[in-house]
Amino acid sequence: MVASQKLSHLLQLADQGPALRAALAEEVAELLTDWPAAYPDSMKGVCEALLAKAARDVDTSTRARLRVQLYCDPELSARVLPCQSTSQIVIQAARGGEDVAVLLATSLEVDVAIARQILNDETGAALAVACKGAHIDRAAFSALALLSHPSQECRQAFAMLDAFDDVPSGEATRVLRGWRENQANAA
Repeated sequence: MVASQKLSHLLQLADQGPALRAALAEEVAELLTDWPAAYPDSMKGVCEALLAKAARDVDTSTRARLRVQLYCDPELSARVLPCQSTSQIVIQAARGGEDVAVLLATSLEVDVAIARQILNDETGAALAVACKGAHIDRAAFSALALLSHPSQECRQAFAMLDAFDDVPSGEATRVLRGWRENQANAA
């Protein structure tokens, strides 16, 4: 396909709306990583802008695939992919109603069963310990706590949020290390 036809095709995909954002992003990423010699370099800027816009609208798993796809060009990846911390990704998943246990487990370097126990603790103490031990800030902890237990009354929610302030950092780090070691010993 000649460059003008390819660009026209990509722009048509972009006009299709959010439903095709993942397809657009992956197609443009593939094009940018294997740029045809016959295509003008001036078209790269348009493609990068398309990819950057599409990448903001895709889900976490698609964004992860894009990072893998663009691994060979870290500068391009840095320019077009939104930079998100692990805690932001976990919060975004929780807001979307996704099961965050796997993401939290990866973030904390514990197995999924431990992450589920942490998330299911109604008091928020386990989540407070995990977040503080992993150096996840209070704002991220608060969002996770409230998203994990949305049906709590205000009094219970405030008590859960106070749990973060009550946990000493050194103790949280020690407990998180213990969870990791117990997991390693069990394996």
